[in-house]
Amino acid sequence: MSENESITSLSEGLRPVLQRVLPGFLDLTQLERLSAGASQETYRIEISTSEGAQVLAMRRAAGGVEAELGPGHPGLAVEAKLMLVAAAADVPEPEVYYVLQPQDGLGAGFIMQWLDGFTLGAQIVKVPELAAIRPQLAYQCGEILGRIHSIDLAATGLDQQLQSLSPEAFIHQTWDRYKTFNTPQPMIDYAALWLLANLPKDYAPRLVHNDFRNGNFMVTAEGINAVLDWEVAHIGDAMRDLGWICTHSWRFGRAHLPVGGFGEKADLFAGYEAATGRTVDPKAVHYWQVFGSFWWAVGCLSMAEHYRNGPDQSVERPGIGRRSSECQMDCVNLLFPGPVTEAKPAATDAKTNLHMPNTDELLSSVIDFLRDEVMSETAGRTQFMARVAANSLAIVQREMLLGESGAKAEWRALMALLPWQDAAQRPTVESLRWQLIAALRQGDIALSDAGLQSYLRNSVLHRLRIDQPRYPSLQTAIAGEPADAEAGG
Repeated sequence: MSENESITSLSEGLRPVLQRVLPGFLDLTQLERLSAGASQETYRIEISTSEGAQVLAMRRAAGGVEAELGPGHPGLAVEAKLMLVAAAADVPEPEVYYVLQPQDGLGAGFIMQWLDGFTLGAQIVKVPELAAIRPQLAYQCGEILGRIHSIDLAATGLDQQLQSLSPEAFIHQTWDRYKTFNTPQPMIDYAALWLLANLPKDYAPRLVHNDFRNGNFMVTAEGINAVLDWEVAHIGDAMRDLGWICTHSWRFGRAHLPVGGFGEKADLFAGYEAATGRTVDPKAVHYWQVFGSFWWAVGCLSMAEHYRNGPDQSVERPGIGRRSSECQMDCVNLLFPGPVTEAKPAATDAKTNLHMPNTDELLSSVIDFLRDEVMSETAGRTQFMARVAANSLAIVQREMLLGESGAKAEWRALMALLPWQDAAQRPTVESLRWQLIAALRQGDIALSDAGLQSYLRNSVLHRLRIDQPRYPSLQTAIAGEPADAEAGG
C-alpha cells in the first residue's frame, strides 16, 4: 500500500472515531503524517467543528502495530497516562483527548491537543526566534526533570505499570538486545563491560522519562511548553535522564554546549537542585552520559533490524542504523581519548574507467537530484525522506572510496592484537572481530590494554568517516582531547 493509500484508509477509519469522542465534530478535513518520530508515527489532524476549525495530533504505533521496540516498552496507553500524570505534576504536556481502542481498528495510539512550537533539535539550537530563551532552557530542563523524578509512583499506580530497571539490569537488557543482531561491534561490548565495572553504588528508584532530550520536547519563545515521547519510560536511576540530555547525539552540531546543544551542565544541575532539593553528582551524570551513547548505539542498530523485519520499512530506518558509529565514537572520546591514525583511501582501480559514467558518477547524479530538485519541490515528510535517501547514497559513495583501505588497516591492527591459531587459513576482519569480542566477554583482555584502545579509536573513527564525516566527535577524536570535562572519570 502506498503512503497516499495508507493516509486515505487511515482517514476513513479515523473519521467515525472523532465523530464519537469529540463534541461538535463535523468533518476530518486533512490528515498529514509528519517527519518526526522514527519509532512511532505522528500525525497532524485538521477538523471542522461547530465552533470552527481545529487542529489535533495523533501518536500511533508504527504501521498501527504495537510491536515491541525493546524490552520494557510500556505501550501507548500507558504513555498517554504518563502524560496525564506529568501534567498534574506541573510538567508541560498537551492535553490527551482519547486513547485508541481495539474496536476502533486503527491500531495502538492516542489523540491529543495540537501545540505550536519548535520540536526539531536542529532548529531549537539555532533559529533566531528562540535566541532570547535558549540560555534559559538548560535550567528549565533541570526543573522539569526534577518534577518528573518527584512524581509519586505508588499514588499514581505507575509502580504497577512500568518496568523497574536497576542500572545493572538496564545495561544487560541493552547489551542482550545488541547480541541478538549478530553483528560484531567491539566498541559496544567494550562500553557494556566498562559500564558494568563502574556501576553506581546506590540510587533511589524514581520515574525515569528515559528519552528526555533536545528533539523530544517542544519549545516556544517563552520556553518549553510540552514534554513528548514517553514511550520508553521506566522506574530506575534518575541520573539516567540528566546524562541522556547531555549525550553528544542530541547537541545538533553544538558540541561545546553539553545540554542539548543550547546550555551548560551547571544550569541544568541548578534547575534540578532547585526543584528537588537534592545535589547532583557530576560523576553520576558522566556515567549515564556514557550509557546514553552505548544505549543509542544499540538503538540505532535496532532501527536497521526493524527495517529488515518490518512493519515500517521506511528509508529512514537503515539510515539511522548507520548512526551507531557516531555513538561508538562518543564512547571512545568519553572513555579513552588519544592519538589516532587514519587509513588512507585506496588508489582508484583503473577498471572503474571501463564504464562511462562510472559508479561514483551515477551515485552523485542521484544524490544531486534528491538534494537539488526533489527537496526544493517538496515539503514535510517527503522532503525529509528525500534528504535521508540522499544521505544514505552518500554513505554508499564514501564506502566505495574508503571501505577497502579501512578494512585492511583494521585487519592489520586485529592481527597484531590477537593470536590467530590457524596458520593455514587467513582470517577475515569479521572473524577477528568475533575473536576480540569473545576475549572481551571472557575477560581475557583488559579494558585498559593500550593496543585494544588504539584499535578501537582507529577502527571506530574510520567507520564514522564513512557514515557521517561531519559529526563533531570525529574532529574531537582527531584532536585526541577529552569530549567533556568528566572524561576518563
